[in-house]
Amino acid sequence: MTAIDAAKLTADLIRCPSVTPQEGGALVLLEALLSDAGFSCTRVDRGGISNLFARWGEKGHAQTFGFNGHTDVVPVGDEAAWSVDPFGAEEKDGILFGRGATDMKSGIAAFAAAAIDFVTNTPPDGAIVLTITGDEEGDALDGTTALLEYMDQENEQMTVCLVGEPTCPNEMGEMMKIGRRGSLTAYFTFTGVQGHSAYPHRANNPVPVMARLMDQFASHTLDDGTDHFDASTLAVVTMDTGNPATNVIPAECRATLNIRFNDAHSGASLTEWMRQTADQLSDQTGVGIDMDVKISGESFITPPGALSDLVAAAVEAETGRKPELSTSGGTSDARFVQHHCPVVEFGLVGKTMHQVDEQVPVAQIHQLKDIYSRILRDYFS
Repeated sequence: MTAIDAAKLTADLIRCPSVTPQEGGALVLLEALLSDAGFSCTRVDRGGISNLFARWGEKGHAQTFGFNGHTDVVPVGDEAAWSVDPFGAEEKDGILFGRGATDMKSGIAAFAAAAIDFVTNTPPDGAIVLTITGDEEGDALDGTTALLEYMDQENEQMTVCLVGEPTCPNEMGEMMKIGRRGSLTAYFTFTGVQGHSAYPHRANNPVPVMARLMDQFASHTLDDGTDHFDASTLAVVTMDTGNPATNVIPAECRATLNIRFNDAHSGASLTEWMRQTADQLSDQTGVGIDMDVKISGESFITPPGALSDLVAAAVEAETGRKPELSTSGGTSDARFVQHHCPVVEFGLVGKTMHQVDEQVPVAQIHQLKDIYSRILRDYFS
């Protein structure tokens, strides 16, 4: 079988307009390609989201290497601002353009191509599993979580897993992820008593209370970092009254904050801290404070060891750079996989992800396939 051209496969995937939650043909393409190579493929669609599970080799083998990634992409934004068709997969001067070029159709193409070539040319004593979702850029409720639940039900497993998200800030090979911070968003509603601004004593203004509480949160030092994580961060992202009148004290206002937290905290502990702080201020002022918290994921870490050593060695062999073991950045689907098996992340330089004219050097796609191929060879050797 002719080796799979990962750059061509990336271009084919870009031409599938798979903006969350649309499948766009990307998973159909991958399922056909993997099936032809001997992978057992199952669509695990749920809640209007398309997902693909593919396995080569014996079910439940003790040596099962897993790859995880997503074919869904964010919207293109202002299409007129693009210099190319966002779904045209145009190549210019060795650069491939298109939505998903970096995040992360190139990563999908690289690990699919590496896996197919590997099982075709040197069938291992073990199994390879690919879990590919169409719901990473969305709410992530029916994507990788659905795939993992399906695996539990069917007694499928991965011994270890590599997520192919972009991980390098500037140069190929400089960083891999061994964990991620947790993330939560808290929504506050403040309820006072409406009144005339000339007679503030007859009202109970919730706006100063909102400002005080948000300042208390923003001024608080959550921690100074831990062994593998930078300090947790808290950002107030909006404060709104919706009040167009200058002579009216509003009855209600709202504020939202986001916390990215390390392993010194949990979503529950931070929620309790915010609740107690808000209740105390509410008791002092008489302004009602309601809080709704959405926890997107808890912090986690895969301790440095066999898996991170395996990936780091392959990256250094192919790029000449020893990757930094990092927990920086936002969330990824690794937060779900970590409950199933040890997981790390390695992928391309992510400078243009989600941007207008998202792009990737073609040479980097081939290099990424080489890295993934070496990881498979070394794992099964």
